[in-house]
Amino acid sequence: MRIIISQNPDDLLQQAEASTKRYREGNSLGPLDGVPIAVKDELNQAGYPTTVGTRFLGTNPATEDATAVHRLRQAGALLFGKANMHEIGIGVTGLNPHHGAARNPCDPARATGGSSSGSAAAVAAGLCPIAVGADGGGSIRIPAAFCGVPGLKATFGRVSEHGVAPVCWSVAHAGPIAASVRDLALAYSAIAGADPADPLSLGAPTPSLYLPSTDGLKGVRLGVYSPWFEDADEDVVKECRKLLAQLEDQGAQLVEISIPDLPLIRSVHLVTIVSEMATAHDEYYREHRKDYGLDTRLNLALGRSLTSRDFVHAQRLRDQIRDHFDQAFLQVDAIVTPTTGITAPVIPLDSLPHGESDLEKTMAIMRFVQAANLTGYPAISLPAGYDHSGMPVGIQFMGRAHEEALLLAIGAAAESLVLRRKPAIHSRLLD
Repeated sequence: MRIIISQNPDDLLQQAEASTKRYREGNSLGPLDGVPIAVKDELNQAGYPTTVGTRFLGTNPATEDATAVHRLRQAGALLFGKANMHEIGIGVTGLNPHHGAARNPCDPARATGGSSSGSAAAVAAGLCPIAVGADGGGSIRIPAAFCGVPGLKATFGRVSEHGVAPVCWSVAHAGPIAASVRDLALAYSAIAGADPADPLSLGAPTPSLYLPSTDGLKGVRLGVYSPWFEDADEDVVKECRKLLAQLEDQGAQLVEISIPDLPLIRSVHLVTIVSEMATAHDEYYREHRKDYGLDTRLNLALGRSLTSRDFVHAQRLRDQIRDHFDQAFLQVDAIVTPTTGITAPVIPLDSLPHGESDLEKTMAIMRFVQAANLTGYPAISLPAGYDHSGMPVGIQFMGRAHEEALLLAIGAAAESLVLRRKPAIHSRLLD
């Protein structure tokens, strides 16, 4: 399945023995002690190489954990291996010509989504209840949706980027993918919070899962911009609409909103993230240009062709886009869309050796996720149902800055309404 690309059994056994000893002595570190967790190969994990999905990076193992990984280790988690990813995070299918294409546990002939492909697949396959991903343009939420599990991209700076490969700076977010919303909340609470090693994580309010007493979702206003919401495959729209109707029955209020200039989001995000990725890999490009997959080479060439003027204009328009969403949030508590415009596509066999470049497919996959990266606002993807071929459909709720607790509360309500199916490839560790 090409889910885990690096594993050290001796290291894992040492972690497990230490956890067992703590339990025997009554010194458990909490609910994550002894819980297996996979780490996307974009974050440093001590003793493991960080290849970022390439074939030339990570020649030496990392000497220390990324902050998010360190905090999970301090909570007793069993960090059991590095998860596959789309090369340098510059694609959204999970097809990797160097480590192999990560396969979707719901149907191994289909893509996992990316770039946190192995992280989502590990959770869906039952290898672990939690995995760490990273999201610069939907890279947590897209594979979570394709694989039928929850995923959270928190507010920008909420989770430290220290020890995460420098791929894209202004849109990057490390975060959890999990088997349930409860597990998602546990992982988020463990890794979120200020880190002196990451100045962008400082100054925000202390993360909290506390919510005032509410009567279900009574009074929670969910914003829907119908022309945007319905710009997806028929089955995707149908399943998301069905879940919204059920949330209304639980007291949520649907509010029709309007968000101007939505077509700008695609171009502004593309210029921003590809410029930053090209800059991040500038030091490797001359020597290793031919070591990248063909799709990565194409995207890096695009990034290198952009000018400083392109980037500056994109940031000016980015402020405009953020203002449009701020205006919408004056009317609602969360904005709802499908997570992706399509469900997990079949992997073209001719793409396996070299990767794939399909602009139409990429646009359909990324249509709803980019806004949260540009604004920095939190967004959660949740299973909403299944299409006619049995593939998972994801629904996305985007919230105001630092209101992850509300998104998790909405997620808990939504999760109780959706009957999830066991993936075709799945193991229950507890059996």
